Amino acid sequence: MHFQLAYHSYIERYPTKLLALYHALRDAMVEGRVVDCGTRLPSTRELAALYELSRGTVNQVYDMLASEGYVHCVIGRGTFTAYRNDRTESEADGSGRESVYPLSGWGKRFESAAQLEEAAPLQKPAVVDFDRFAPDLHAFPFEAWHRCLFAQVREVGGDAPSERVPPQGYEPLRAAISQMLRRSRGIVAGPEQIAVTGGSMQAIALLAQLLAGPDETAVAETPAYKGIRRAIAAAGGSCIDAPVDAQGIVPADWEAAALFVTPARQFPTGAVLSLERRQALLRWAETRNAVIVEDDYDSEFRHRGKSLEPLKVLDRGERVVYLGSFTKTMLPYVRIGYAVLPPGLVEPFRRAMELYAPQPVNLLEQRALAAFMHSGEYERHLRRMKRVYSRKFALLLQEVTTELSAWFDWVPSDAGLHVFGWWKGSAESYFECKRLSGELGVRWSEAQSEDALTGRRRMGVYLNFPHLSEEDIERGVLRIKQAGEAL
Repeated sequence: MHFQLAYHSYIERYPTKLLALYHALRDAMVEGRVVDCGTRLPSTRELAALYELSRGTVNQVYDMLASEGYVHCVIGRGTFTAYRNDRTESEADGSGRESVYPLSGWGKRFESAAQLEEAAPLQKPAVVDFDRFAPDLHAFPFEAWHRCLFAQVREVGGDAPSERVPPQGYEPLRAAISQMLRRSRGIVAGPEQIAVTGGSMQAIALLAQLLAGPDETAVAETPAYKGIRRAIAAAGGSCIDAPVDAQGIVPADWEAAALFVTPARQFPTGAVLSLERRQALLRWAETRNAVIVEDDYDSEFRHRGKSLEPLKVLDRGERVVYLGSFTKTMLPYVRIGYAVLPPGLVEPFRRAMELYAPQPVNLLEQRALAAFMHSGEYERHLRRMKRVYSRKFALLLQEVTTELSAWFDWVPSDAGLHVFGWWKGSAESYFECKRLSGELGVRWSEAQSEDALTGRRRMGVYLNFPHLSEEDIERGVLRIKQAGEAL
C-alpha cells in the first residue's frame, strides 16, 4: 500500500483526520495507485496504528467508502477495493496523451484560428511597455464614477430586478449612446438600432457568425486587428486579405458577403480612408448585397484637424454596421462596446445575443455608465483626456520622428492612441532590433504585411502611449535608438 505520502499531504487540506484519510484512500483508487479491483486494504487495526488514529475513525472511513461503492467488506476476511480503474499506468501517472474529444466543426475551427497567431515567448517585465494598452488613470474622475455606480447599487438593492432588460442592453444607455453619436459623429440612429456588447470584440465575433459562416467569404484589411481573422476562422468562413496603403484599404470587386474595415483610422497603420474610397466601398456593398462592418475604435481622440465623417453617415443603402467602444475611455474593467445596426440586422443580432446571454451581462456597469453620460460627467472626462493624450501624442510623434527615423518610416497621423511606423530594413534586422530593445526593457506591438510590389515581408511597429508618463515615453524612445545603433 502506498498511502503514506498521500495521507499526510491531505492533512493540510481537510479539517479532520477522518476526511483526510477518506480522501487519501478514495483518490488512491480513482487515480490508479490501487489498480486492481479486489485489492485487500489494511485492517482497521493496521491503518489506525500506521497513522496514529483511533480504530473508530478508520471504521467510519471504511463505512463511508463502502456506502459509496468504493470498497466492500467481507466478514472474517477484510475490506477490499470495489472501484474498477480502467486507466493504463501511463494515464494514471499523467504521462499519457490527452484525451481527444469529438468536437463539432465550430469547436475544431478554434484550433485553426489559434494557429493564425505565433505563440509569444515569455518576456521579462518591460521598463517601458509600448505593447500594453491601458488608459491614464491619474486623471480619471473616480469620485464621479463611483457616485454613479454606488447609486445603481443602492437602487437595485438586494431584491430581484423587477424590470426585464432586453439582450441588446439597458435602454437608457442605448439612448445616451444614440445622443452621443448624433452629436459627435453625425450618426442618426435610434436606441432600437443599438446593441450594447461586452466590448467591440464580442460584436465582431457575433457578426462573423451571422455574416461569414461556412461557405461564406469575408474581407479583412492587411494588416488588421488579429481578432477579426480569428472570428472569421472560428465561424467557418474564409478570409480575403485586402492590401492597405497610405490611403487605407484598397477597394476591389471582392466576392464576399462582408467587409471588416477601419476607415476613420486604419488599424494599426493610422491611414485615413479617402472619401473616394469610402464611396467605392459603399458601391461594392450595394452591388454585392454585402455588409460593411466599420470599427471606429478610437475616433474620440483626434489631436488636430477634423476627421472625415464615418462611413455610416454616408450609408444610404443600410449596408454599414458601426462599432464603437468605451474600453479606450473608461476604466479597464468596464468592458462595454456597442453596435449600430441596419434595420435588417437588428433582429438577427438580438437573437444571437440572446442565445449567449438571455439577460445582458455587466448590467450594473451599463446602468452606471448611462447615469455617467446623462449627468455630463462622461463628456467632461473625455475633454480632459483629449488634452492629456494630445500632449503625449505630440511628444511621442516628435521623439520617434527625431530619434528613430533612421530605422522606421513613421506614418503621419492626426489622431489615435498609438503611433505606427514601418521598419526600413529586413525582417531579420527587425527581429534583432526587437530582441535588443527587449534586453533594454522596451516592448512594442507589431504588425506585418506583404509588399505588393516586391513580395517582401514588411514589419511594422505601433507604440501605445496613454498609460505612460512623458518621462517613460522619452526613456523608451531613447532605448529603442540604442538598440538600433547596436545593429
